[in-house]
Amino acid sequence: MVNRRLVLPLVVFLFGALALAAAAILTFSPGARTTSSGTASVGGPFTLTTQDGKPLSDTDLKGSPFLVFFGFTHCPDICPTKLFEISEVLRAAGDGDKAKKLKALFITVDPERDTPETMKSYLGSFDSRIVGLSGDRPAIDAAIKAYRAYAKKVPLKDGDYTMDHTALVYLMDKDGGFVGAFNIEQPPAQAAAEWLRHF
Repeated sequence: MVNRRLVLPLVVFLFGALALAAAAILTFSPGARTTSSGTASVGGPFTLTTQDGKPLSDTDLKGSPFLVFFGFTHCPDICPTKLFEISEVLRAAGDGDKAKKLKALFITVDPERDTPETMKSYLGSFDSRIVGLSGDRPAIDAAIKAYRAYAKKVPLKDGDYTMDHTALVYLMDKDGGFVGAFNIEQPPAQAAAEWLRHF
């Protein structure tokens, strides 16, 4: 009797886990780059503001592969670690003609605090090819949705808040198409070579 009570929740849990895994594979595998209608399933048009206060759109990036990472400047550990790792990959890419064209986009999920000025100060510790992007809440939400990312405000006991968010680094090709999740934890030279292959 007890065993039967445990079987149904276990089956439901396993089914849910398999469905979640299948959704992740379909969303983030390189083969899932386009839908049957030919439109990109991850990524798309956006216009945001750089840390220098200038507009940047997806069309400005055409011609060079780029990375996209969502985060925020008050992030305690994941964001600075990822940005450091991306900086190391950019350093390993060198300063050749193609490497100079590489860009990594750091799109804030917390535009209320992450103004262009705040982003500029924060990114001063990282490679200059990392471009901080902010904007109003509707523009940020549109970018989050386009990249199938996740972000949610989480209140803290002291009245402040933090942000839960997707920690994935997206690799986009020179036409703005989704290649796949970029393995930022591989050796920097290897990661740089992979990135440069998409020119």
